[in-house]
Parts: sequence; C-alpha cells; structure tokens
Amino acid sequence: MSRLAGKVALVTGASAGIGAALGRELAAQGATVALAARRTDRLEALADAITAVGGKAAPFACDVTRDGDLERTVAAIVGRFGRLDIAVANAGFGVVGKLGALAIDDYRRQFDTNVFGLLRTTYAVLSELKRSRGVLVVVGSVTGYLAAPGASPYAMSKFAVRAFAESVRPELAKDGVAVVLITPGFVDSEIRRVDNRGRYHEAAPEPIPAWLRLPADRAARRIVRAVARRRAEKIITPHAGLAVFVARHFPRLLRLLLRRGRPYRTAPASD
Repeated sequence: MSRLAGKVALVTGASAGIGAALGRELAAQGATVALAARRTDRLEALADAITAVGGKAAPFACDVTRDGDLERTVAAIVGRFGRLDIAVANAGFGVVGKLGALAIDDYRRQFDTNVFGLLRTTYAVLSELKRSRGVLVVVGSVTGYLAAPGASPYAMSKFAVRAFAESVRPELAKDGVAVVLITPGFVDSEIRRVDNRGRYHEAAPEPIPAWLRLPADRAARRIVRAVARRRAEKIITPHAGLAVFVARHFPRLLRLLLRRGRPYRTAPASD
C-alpha cells in the first residue's frame, strides 16, 4: 500500500504542466487531491479524468495572488475532506528579459506569484499541516542555484523560494512538518508559452528541444516519491543535477559560462 493512501493533498497551479501531472500521480498513489488554480474549466476536466479511473479529486478555484483566496480554499478542503496532509506550492510563472527592457512592475508581478503566492499558501495551510504532521512541498527551480542572463526576475524569485525552504525547514521540523524542496530543470509544461504578464499563448514556439525536456508525468512520479519519503530536496532532471553540482563546487566556472552565455528564451509577445 502506498504511503500516501488516505492522505489529502492540495496542489496549487494544478491546471497544467507539473501541477496537473502531480494531481494525477498523487491520486494514483491513493491520495485525495484538491486541485487549485484560476482556470476552473481545466481543473474540472482534470478532476473528471482522475475520478474516471478510480481516483479522488475535486477542483477549487483559487488565485495565489489574491489575499484570502487560499484561506477560503483550505477551509473548503478541510470542510469537505476533514484534513490536509500535503500542500504543494506549485503555482508560478517566469518573467524574463534583459534588465533594460524590464520595469519594477515586472519584478513585482513575478514576486507576487512566485514568492508571495508561496507565502500565502504556507500561511493558509500551516495549522492544518501541523495538526496532521504533514508535508509542505515547495517547487523551486534550477535557477534558484544559477541566474541565467535575461531571466533576473525569475531567478531572483527562485533563489528566494530556495532560501525560504532552507530557512523554515528546521523551524517546522519541530512541529512535525517536513519541508520538501523540488528543484526541476526543463520539464514539459506551458511555462515557456506564458508571457511576462502571466498570459498563456498556445501558438508560441517551445524554445527548449524535446530531448532536453523531462515529460511531466515522469517528473511527477519523482516528486511524489520524494514527498512520500519526506526528503529535504529532490532535483528531478539530470541537467539540473549537473548545473547544481557546478554551482556548488565550481562557482568561478559557472560565472564564466554565464558571462559567455545568451538568454535561453524570450517571453511570448504580450497582446
């Protein structure tokens, strides 16, 4: 029997990519999954797909940038399912561009979702996770270790996410809450088709070649195993593991490579 059987899990940003794949995998491992995001049509379709194969899932409309949304969502989850054991703070997007092309509002928008959205999620779930001695899952990025040219807002936000996880892990361990930091590299998702204002462009080209992208379902299986084992951190793509190794042990080499590098992508043009 799976270690997650009978657990109740919340996944933010569950309408696509890693979040949607996590919803499916958590349900496959026996958890009841609360799927939270802004795009309710997608959440409802995903919940229907999960229940059609015998899983348990329910959609919850939620925007991590809006004060009060997460508290209402958590209250609804506990009211319906009676508990909360796992919270996955997955909602996020990437603001990219050279410094001269960006404004302070771009950085503010990035932090409101990736950093303050994480904080809103954490504060909303904390009392329930302490009660269940559960798991807070924080989705970071390899850019939380290395800051690529042309992606300073995103990199800054993910450095902050990693710092948050490392700082609160020993604090929350005293209450029986595990903090699991997930560090992906390139995964199949919509993030590179989202512009700097958070709007999805279906027709935008995928800048990362297929051979370098990990399928979202494989990423989700690796993440769920780490959650079940309450691991401190899981780096889920091989290239991310290599990048983190270089960042930790050869920082001068990394700086040289980044200095010679080019921005790996540009944001889709805003409408």
